[in-house]
Amino acid sequence: MQPFNESSRYIDMSRRFLAAAILTVFFASFAGQAVHAQVGGAAVVFLQIEPDSRSAGMGNTGVALADNANAIFWNPAGLARQDGTELSLTHSNWLPEFNAGLFYEYLTAKHRVDGIGTFGGHLTYLFLGEHEGRDAQNNPTGNFKSYDLAAGASFGTNVLQNLSLGTGIRLIYSNLAPGQTVGAQETRAGVTVGFDLAALYSVPRFQAGNTKVGVDLGFNLANMGPKIQYSDQGQADPIPQNLRFGYAVTFDFDEYNKLTLTQDFNKTLIRVHISDSDTPGSSTREADPFYKAIFSGWQSTKVCATVCTETAIKAGEATYETLNAFDQMTISMGFEYWYRDLFAIRAGYFYESPYFGNREFLTFGSGVRWNIIGADFSYIYALEEDHPLANTMRFSLLLNFLR
Repeated sequence: MQPFNESSRYIDMSRRFLAAAILTVFFASFAGQAVHAQVGGAAVVFLQIEPDSRSAGMGNTGVALADNANAIFWNPAGLARQDGTELSLTHSNWLPEFNAGLFYEYLTAKHRVDGIGTFGGHLTYLFLGEHEGRDAQNNPTGNFKSYDLAAGASFGTNVLQNLSLGTGIRLIYSNLAPGQTVGAQETRAGVTVGFDLAALYSVPRFQAGNTKVGVDLGFNLANMGPKIQYSDQGQADPIPQNLRFGYAVTFDFDEYNKLTLTQDFNKTLIRVHISDSDTPGSSTREADPFYKAIFSGWQSTKVCATVCTETAIKAGEATYETLNAFDQMTISMGFEYWYRDLFAIRAGYFYESPYFGNREFLTFGSGVRWNIIGADFSYIYALEEDHPLANTMRFSLLLNFLR
């Protein structure tokens, strides 16, 4: 692990300005600075954007629902219980409050192979805009476009009558600041891979009066993989390894009316250690490998709560909060009501600690299904003024060729 010098600090700043300043505002970012060790600091956080409008309208829940092609993101074990062939496309103008021309696209498909299971594939693209490059002396080096891209395949199969297992793998390509040279170092696109392990268990359906009740329990450990690197100087960042688990309870009142209640718990499992180096005024950072972070990512962490400037921290004027594993989770819940499997309304709530990202919002959505075509819409209502996610809308189109 190498100490930070001025050239490496510039390279680190250039890629983090694009990834962190634009994205970390809504992904497990701290209200302040952590000391000694922190769980923030992941790269390619676009992998955590909830892709489909249906689940987004339910407060970003879906690990125990996972009953369409978007199960590839939420829980690939849910593919095992799906028949036929389906395509889904989601589009969103991202962070509209910034008016920066960012957009997000998610294409997914699944196909059932009788006697084996259901296979799926996806393509994720986040456009981060066009930027003017500058060197360490602030001289222009030309314009470049920044984007993140992931492509992968998933598979789900039934292993017991009520238990399904799933897995997935994706290639990740992060093109944030390509070809920018500072000193002897040249930034380049980062490339890595990630894989998922998931399970879905259904409690045997039962009757409550005239209502048929189903309870599903979901688990998905996603984005396990090696770190990603943007230059040849030996500095690498972890990808956002993530554990999601939760439940869904469905009430089939009759042939016309169905209500589903969902709740997800979400924990990013990374651990980044920051310590002073031998070089005055610099520090070093090192992230645990993903297989170690599965365990170390549950540790408590200390974050700066107030007066978090560098000067205040060095002067001992900052105050800190210690967050346990539960404090570092996001909690989301939602509901979906279907009338005759033709029209749906949805709503949800999303919460994250004010010391650990500070995202809190309501979501609303709707959906229609007709023959082989489906369409979904979702909207975020931020509970905080000037929140970057405010007024974010997603639109999804589904084509189900065999129902």
